Amino acid sequence: MHKPEPTNMVNDVHSALNLTTVSEINEISSLPQLATALEKAKSLGRKIAISAARHAMGGQQFAENAILLDMRSMDKVLNFDRELGIIEVEAGIQWPALIDYLEEAQKDSAHQWGIRQKQTGADDLSIGGCLSANVHGRGLQMRPFIDDVESFSLLDAENNLLHCSRDRNNHLFRLAIGGYGMFGVITKVSLRLTKRQKMRRDVSIISLEELMPAFAQRIDAGYVYGDFQFAIDPASSDFLQRGVFSCYCPVSHASNIKEEHALSDEQWQQLLVLAHVDKSRAFDCYAQHYMASSGQTYWSDRLQQTTYLNGYHKQIDSLLGHQGSEMIGELYVPKAELPAFMRDAAQDFRQHGVDLIYGTVRLIEADTESFLPWARQDYACVIFNLHTEHTESGIAATGSAFRRLIDLAIKRDGSFYLTYGRFATAEQIRHCYPNFENFLAYKHRFDPELLFQSTWFQHHAAMFAAHLEHAA
Repeated sequence: MHKPEPTNMVNDVHSALNLTTVSEINEISSLPQLATALEKAKSLGRKIAISAARHAMGGQQFAENAILLDMRSMDKVLNFDRELGIIEVEAGIQWPALIDYLEEAQKDSAHQWGIRQKQTGADDLSIGGCLSANVHGRGLQMRPFIDDVESFSLLDAENNLLHCSRDRNNHLFRLAIGGYGMFGVITKVSLRLTKRQKMRRDVSIISLEELMPAFAQRIDAGYVYGDFQFAIDPASSDFLQRGVFSCYCPVSHASNIKEEHALSDEQWQQLLVLAHVDKSRAFDCYAQHYMASSGQTYWSDRLQQTTYLNGYHKQIDSLLGHQGSEMIGELYVPKAELPAFMRDAAQDFRQHGVDLIYGTVRLIEADTESFLPWARQDYACVIFNLHTEHTESGIAATGSAFRRLIDLAIKRDGSFYLTYGRFATAEQIRHCYPNFENFLAYKHRFDPELLFQSTWFQHHAAMFAAHLEHAA
């Protein structure tokens, strides 16, 4: 039985492995209130951590004994430019509210705007959080989230409100997008929208060897979104080698929206249970559902939304007899290297008994703008969800698995995403993020008193402390 946490204890909602005691929680609903909170923290000699939906698993939104700013109530739409297709929102707004607003505001318009991309897996993430992690979605020819950001406002450690864009405060623009809240509080964001379209889902079951040619064919045919969700049973020859390939193609505006095969919450829960106890059956059920939905039509924004079951692991814990959760890792390799990387990963998982619950492959195009680009070139993105028992040995095993995966990616000129955990070694970070130590140095330059803190930052600052001392 789970005991309720004291009000000053917080945790991330997915992995539940970042339990942190903060000094207090301030719910922020306005810019004046935010400025007052910063002044209060400085007068008390406290540090500040910034959170919203609390989905990040790497400890980016919490810090021990810090004042936690809860940004979820700064969630208003500030301006909608229907000519240019740009919407300005407060940073705490979450994707469902933004999509609902755009749909309602344009319900009588023949030509509508919609979001370009959002992260997958869960909808209830804030726009400020997505900017801070430089997320990506299922776009077949899209760069990370920085490409969608027109500008943002940031309240810095001196309580200065700075407008950041490609033309103003450009260096902070590059640092803060993918900067995990280390340079100030994002207060509002202007997002570039795209034409809202109806799209048809086309689904097939293919092998991994067929995947990259299939992606290329879909792109040539005008498909906009897509991914490949691979088989998860290590006892099967299909393990990581066969999957559900789903892509979305624009269709006539006169087409009828049709979604007859949506899974209920109960069916999703059953699938999640099966992924833990009967992996081949879980994949077969998932494939059957998606194949039944092939040919259906969706709005381009709504198709990016997904079901996330809060607390879904409680039933699984009861079945397995221990407390656990899934930890996510995201690895990147050049497209041509994907089959070899996946063969290496399958061998590693079988050898070490890694418990894979879910996985998918997507595409990303190179990010040439952010200071810490995870997409340093065009990549295939591979997401692994690993079941992690909440014991010292269980957490250690997951960390070891992700470090091995990072090494496998590096061997093939790849990289990894910093957002999901704090498992990487200093050598792996230096290799994949050659700007990382300069990033930490800029943190000290823009925030010399280190007002903005997080467990994630403290971990990496300690890891690279010798370099920072030498640079100082």
